[in-house]
Amino acid sequence: MPVVDRITDAFFALDTDFRFTYLNDRAETLLERSRADLIGRVMWDEFPQTVETQFPDGFHRAMDTQTPVSFDIYHARLETWFEATAYPSETGLSVYMRDVTERKQQERTLAQHAAAVEAISDGVVTLNGDREIVSVNEAMEQFLGVDRAVLLGEHVEIIPERAAINDDDAVEIGRAITDVDIGTAETRRVEVPFTDASGADRVGEFRFVPVEDTRATIAGIVRDVTDQHEYERVAASLHEITRWLLESDDPEEICSIAVHAGSDLLDLPISGVWLLDDEQGYLDPVAGTAGAYEEFGGLPRFTPPEGLIWDVFESGSVERFDDLSAVEGLYNPDSPIRSEIIAPIGTHGVLMTGSLEPERFDDTDVELLSTLVENIRAALDRADREQLLRDRTTELERQTERLEGIAEVLSTDLKRQLDAVADALEDERARTGNDTWEFPLAEDSVTTMLDRTERLVDDVREFARNATAVGPRNRILLERAIRDAAANSRLDESTLELELELECAAALRADAERFGHLLETAFDDIAARAQASESEGASETRGEVGAEDGAEAGGEGPDDTTDPVRVSVGLLGIDDDQPTHEETQAVIGTETGREQSRGFYLLDTAAERPATLDERAFDPTAADERGMDGLGLTLVRAIADAHDWTLSVDDATNGTRIEVRDVTTVSYTHL
Repeated sequence: MPVVDRITDAFFALDTDFRFTYLNDRAETLLERSRADLIGRVMWDEFPQTVETQFPDGFHRAMDTQTPVSFDIYHARLETWFEATAYPSETGLSVYMRDVTERKQQERTLAQHAAAVEAISDGVVTLNGDREIVSVNEAMEQFLGVDRAVLLGEHVEIIPERAAINDDDAVEIGRAITDVDIGTAETRRVEVPFTDASGADRVGEFRFVPVEDTRATIAGIVRDVTDQHEYERVAASLHEITRWLLESDDPEEICSIAVHAGSDLLDLPISGVWLLDDEQGYLDPVAGTAGAYEEFGGLPRFTPPEGLIWDVFESGSVERFDDLSAVEGLYNPDSPIRSEIIAPIGTHGVLMTGSLEPERFDDTDVELLSTLVENIRAALDRADREQLLRDRTTELERQTERLEGIAEVLSTDLKRQLDAVADALEDERARTGNDTWEFPLAEDSVTTMLDRTERLVDDVREFARNATAVGPRNRILLERAIRDAAANSRLDESTLELELELECAAALRADAERFGHLLETAFDDIAARAQASESEGASETRGEVGAEDGAEAGGEGPDDTTDPVRVSVGLLGIDDDQPTHEETQAVIGTETGREQSRGFYLLDTAAERPATLDERAFDPTAADERGMDGLGLTLVRAIADAHDWTLSVDDATNGTRIEVRDVTTVSYTHL
């Protein structure tokens, strides 16, 4: 199982748009910015100006040619030389910043300062004009696993032979030496696979530079860059993971991508992600690797304060546990997991990866997990924003539809008022034969028209309010609210019939102002339908009797005998025997064995029905067909929806039944 060791060089990774996707600790120190500040940001926007101008050409060249690029830069404030090496890939750049201040001095005086050459960890060999080895340092001996006495005086070809470098790479090393020797290049660098003294496969960087010495003309510096290549592989993997994460807007899919990519690309086979359930307050497992399910048969749900996972989640810091057998507070002391890393994903949840071996993870793994969870957090934040945007778009579309309906009602209803005035004027002219303009309406007709217009404006304003406009929900006595609403509406209060429960201090919790408007609007709709029924009945009677017969009767016609409309109001979902006398209050909610949700109803005996008994009863434009004022049941439904209640309108035996359900806060108290 390969392990990526921490390296002392500064390292950061950029995607194809030059956005940071990874930084190690040394890079944070060098750039004087934290990983959290830079992840996802463009380098040219964030990199310090004192260094920025030295990077673009080399980075763009590496990206365009897809070949590694190296160049030296000087950090004036730190008084330090750095060697910047950019390794390109299809997903971006991997950049190493190596402190080469010492090497700069050593390269210039390599031949004269043998002690310095011996002190460095890189292998060093010097060659004369015949390509014969003049000197080697101790690191070079260890690199090849052979005493320097065996190497001195030998042709440089012995190095590829001892390191098991293949023929093609050996030829490339020879070309690099020639280029530097004849002055074609000031320096040449070649990376080749080799086998070290222990027989392990490694990757070496051979760098050749000219030297001024009486015996040697070229120096070769050999460095083991296997760990850097592993870093490059990990960085490329993180590029891919980040791209996959940001292409999804589903939280569960994001977590699944993270754990499976981490398993395949980062060698973390036993991993899982838990997300916080905001409503229930527990950490719910949403994704796990195949290895995790094989070991545990499923991932547990963590309820606070169970296990280490909650301690880490609440602390907000990544934690590594090298030997769980010595740790107290385990969720499952019998777990086969012996070491693990727990990394919070911001406030979303946690990622946990474990191993059956103790001491499995190191600081590099902690860094990788930290970077991975930062990318997961960014993806989840983006998913939340996208969901919010979709919700807002849906709400705007809904509001647009509502406003279009409002505009239709305004244009039609106000036009009807103006047409009434115009018709009255025309009738007055026809009756008097006088073309001189006079306002013909009696004062009560003007008042009626203005009242209707004012009610329409009030209805439109209420209908346009968003559902979130519901204010604080206070306890409201139903009987008082119903009687107040009836008094403020056009309904005759004497027509009201209240159930016994309503007279026993029935109550609910709602926005008092909007609830009152709901009842007033419903009563106005009933009153308007009752008036329409009476008018229709009178018209039919006059048509049957005849205008003259009606006049001879000397009264207002047979309509005088029409039964008055009655309105009954009662509760839903409450059994008569549910509350006992000793109980001061019975709260109505969903209970076992009760299929009927709680609420209240209004039953009227008006012969005129709402436009239809389907969804068109709630269509603002349906009021035009009925000839009613305002928005009617459309407004009632809007206010009910704002409270998360359910409104229905049904045809009853002798009238219309309006029901408001899912009012889970309805209650009543015996007096």
